[in-house]
Amino acid sequence: MSAAAVGAAACPGAAGRSRFDLAMLALPGLLVLLTTFLLPMAWLARVSLDGSSVGSAWSWQAYARIVGDGYYWQVAWNTLVLGAVVSALTVVLAYPLALFLSRTESRWRGVLLVLATAPMLVSAVVRTYGWMVLLGNQGVINSTLRSLGLIHAPLALSNNSLGATIALVEILMPYAILTMTGGFGRLDRHLEDAAASLGANRLRVFTRVILPLSLPGVFTAALLVFILAISSFVTPRLIGGGRVFVLGTEVFNEATVTLDWPLAAALSIVLLLLFGGVLAGYRRMLHTLEA
Repeated sequence: MSAAAVGAAACPGAAGRSRFDLAMLALPGLLVLLTTFLLPMAWLARVSLDGSSVGSAWSWQAYARIVGDGYYWQVAWNTLVLGAVVSALTVVLAYPLALFLSRTESRWRGVLLVLATAPMLVSAVVRTYGWMVLLGNQGVINSTLRSLGLIHAPLALSNNSLGATIALVEILMPYAILTMTGGFGRLDRHLEDAAASLGANRLRVFTRVILPLSLPGVFTAALLVFILAISSFVTPRLIGGGRVFVLGTEVFNEATVTLDWPLAAALSIVLLLLFGGVLAGYRRMLHTLEA
């Protein structure tokens, strides 16, 4: 019998006090969660059920407009596609860097990690404007290619989904690197040595040992990047030039341009439901991996 069990048997009230202490420790965090997330979400749901004007009788009119209008279906699809593409590209590009940072024994590891995540210290607005300078018709990339004679007309790298995707991949890559670097701590070098001693080459060691063990960290990073991508507003709005329509930009337009608060709130709830669906799929996938 463990020491904790002996202590609980000797003092029946110890277990109850322990649960009370844990509840008190969690109370501040729960209060913050309640005031900063749950209450605003409840207010948002209430606004989405308003009628033609805020404060009128409850109505499902805003949701009926979303379901009955193919435009909003297309916007939701654009949001999911953008999130999936950005998530896939970001994870693929960040994976080698994260694997290197998690395994290197160089004394410069800390410096390299800081350099890899340093872009997070710069505002997303500033970084988006930087990509606008790079990808514009008269930007650095097109000007360089034209001066080299490789192109005669500027490439369409901005004011479209391509530019938004490129910018979001770079902006969100530090998040993926940090997440995967922490998740790769479960990799055991002894398993790799054992596989190599049994005749497996480096490619086989990677595909049969390293990659499967790193999948939980990869999926966690992909989930984080996906959520950040589908909820992004600044980058699609600026570098998309008003031609990239996702849920984030539609919520902004309905709330500030047309002043249709119920519709903006309903679109926000739809975005929240997408979050919930993705989280549910992630939990199921993670449970399958760990089974």
